[in-house]
Amino acid sequence: MHLRLDTDVLEIQSHQEELKVRISELERSLALYRSRNSVVELKASLCKIEEMKKRIEELEYVLQSCEHRIEFLEGNEERWKEQLYHSQNQIQNRDYIMGRAVAQIQKVDDQLQTMAMQANVLSVKYELESDQGQELASLLKEVKALSIKAKPYL
Repeated sequence: MHLRLDTDVLEIQSHQEELKVRISELERSLALYRSRNSVVELKASLCKIEEMKKRIEELEYVLQSCEHRIEFLEGNEERWKEQLYHSQNQIQNRDYIMGRAVAQIQKVDDQLQTMAMQANVLSVKYELESDQGQELASLLKEVKALSIKAKPYL
């Protein structure tokens, strides 16, 4: 029986040695797998980094284009401001000239009114006296008619 135990112990020890060898093989295999997995992960990370670099370059190009566009628009804004200022000055000048023209037209109207009243008086006076008087009265009536026609434009 003692012999049987020795054999069993030897078998168990042998089996333990086999298990140790197997564990050692599995540990090496696991280490190899992990290192391969790390290499794959590193390659994937490297690819992502390269993609991000390309995307950054694209974004930098777009940003630079936008900056150029902003500079262009700012330049246009200055030109538009200058044109607006120039147009405002032209409008002010035109308004001033039109105001002066209206004032002069009002003076002419006042004079036409005065002349029309004088024409009435003179036409009555000269109508009776001679042919030239009648002609003068006719001209004075035309002045009066012109005065009446000019009234709506004032």
